[in-house]
Amino acid sequence: MKADFSKSLIKTRAKDIGFDCAYICDVRDEWDAGFRLKEFVENNFHGQMEWMQTTLERRSHPNNMWDGAVSAIVLGTNYAPHKNPLLANDAKENANISYYAKNDDYHDLIKKRLKILAGEIHRELKCEVKVFVDTAPLMEKPLAQRAGMGWQGKHTNLVSREFGSYLFLGVILVAHEFENDTPEIDHCGNCNSCIDICPTGAIIAPYKLDARKCISYLTIEHNGAIEDELMGKMGNHIYGCDDCLAICPWNKFAKPTQEGAFLPREIADNPPLLDLLELNEESFREKFRKSPIKRIGLNRFRRNILIAIGNSNEKKYIENVKNFLHDEDDGVIAAARFAISKLSQ
Repeated sequence: MKADFSKSLIKTRAKDIGFDCAYICDVRDEWDAGFRLKEFVENNFHGQMEWMQTTLERRSHPNNMWDGAVSAIVLGTNYAPHKNPLLANDAKENANISYYAKNDDYHDLIKKRLKILAGEIHRELKCEVKVFVDTAPLMEKPLAQRAGMGWQGKHTNLVSREFGSYLFLGVILVAHEFENDTPEIDHCGNCNSCIDICPTGAIIAPYKLDARKCISYLTIEHNGAIEDELMGKMGNHIYGCDDCLAICPWNKFAKPTQEGAFLPREIADNPPLLDLLELNEESFREKFRKSPIKRIGLNRFRRNILIAIGNSNEKKYIENVKNFLHDEDDGVIAAARFAISKLSQ
């Protein structure tokens, strides 16, 4: 390895470029993450996320996707909120949007930074590199734990002793051997706060998630109608859910992000539900331009808002909801019926 591009220099350059932390591990060793993923899929916990099944083999180990990978540089970007996301649960007439989605899509910003660092590594070490931001079949969280960034908590998300639950992950796979960091160990102890707070009981056991019940999955990945029982537990969440992340006691060490691209834009900062329900296709696409919210489309967006309205206990919204009883989308119709039923009680 060239002395002028050591592990310490990579970490320094990562912070210069805008990352908050960087850790390195060897990807070639065996791990049990692939077996856990296979069990997850075999139990159909992935729901409609068919891509998890079709990419299972490639996803089960980094070398199954790229057999030339030797090391992983795992980069973390802090997006910790300036106020506790749990406070939004009580504002029933307002939309509850996961903090990571309140502004621009983080994928774009992080990928640009990854490419800068990867380009420098490639030029200095003359080796092949590949960059990933959770859209490719690569399990970043097990890699982050192996590299020492944090550990997968009982909610299956990454937890850091320094940043709590709020890290965007990016990975650079490199065909080069570096000095590795020490893997992180589990620090959850006897705490079950994330399990206890989940509104739908999606964390069925410590470290086991049934995505079919998860509000993040239901509002983002699930297409069509949602079971009435689950709709009744979704509260005012219309895009994602931060409950299991926000309750984690390790967040006491997290510092609010200073990255302007992650600060909430007005339209996504818990706006009134009725304001969002009035959006048409054009205004929806304009208001959520560059936002991850745009990718779910207007139908799923409206479905989620109608569910939240149904859980608001505001009977005055019934007339607004009736406009969607004859919508062209089955998921929207089912949500409108649910809302009217709940608000008529």
